[in-house]
Amino acid sequence: MQRRMRVEVEARNDYWRKAIKVEWEHQFPARLFEIDAEGYYLIDPEWLKDFQAVAKQCLSKAIPAPSDPGRRLWFRRLLPLPPKEK
Repeated sequence: MQRRMRVEVEARNDYWRKAIKVEWEHQFPARLFEIDAEGYYLIDPEWLKDFQAVAKQCLSKAIPAPSDPGRRLWFRRLLPLPPKEK
């Protein structure tokens, strides 16, 4: 089995996060990904560009995530992101 990579999805809200899943299944029915945690997915590395394109279509952003999310969460607690503009 091929090693999968972790991808974090930054979506406006839960609706757009679910839209990515629906759109992915529509465009790539043979490519199944796994949900790792809220906002994190496991995909095959060669799918990254396609996954990012689908996320962009759903007004979201998909970025490679660290294999250990603890460090990123630690930094987010120390340096909170500024509020997004509406």
